[in-house]
Amino acid sequence: MKQVQINTILPKSIKDNNNGLNYTLHGDYYLPDLYPRESDSIPLGRWGREYKQYLEGNHSGLYTRLILSGKLYSILHDLDYQAQKRYELILCQMKTAEGITESLKAKNQLEWVRRMNSIRNRAEEIVRAELIHS
Repeated sequence: MKQVQINTILPKSIKDNNNGLNYTLHGDYYLPDLYPRESDSIPLGRWGREYKQYLEGNHSGLYTRLILSGKLYSILHDLDYQAQKRYELILCQMKTAEGITESLKAKNQLEWVRRMNSIRNRAEEIVRAELIHS
């Protein structure tokens, strides 16, 4: 039996109109052209990194969809900003409610540090519950 070889030439790149992505031929496969945007290179803050880690571990489908749509880093930066503002507000409100002042800091530094650490830990847990793990 004689084997016939079909010589088909595939285009080097194609555009998918359904999702708006361009694909480039690499060997026998078309791979999407995904390039980081300028906003992707801006370092994330603490809350943005935590939320990214949470999405990766618990919502991998949403995480992948956000990466492919190019919206991940804008969402992470926005959440990071909101969470930091919320953290600072809660910290300020708790300090006022519990009477932690600079005079306490001057009188008894160890007590001030103990109480501030307690407030910081509680404020972090509130922010995590409200914004990160919701």
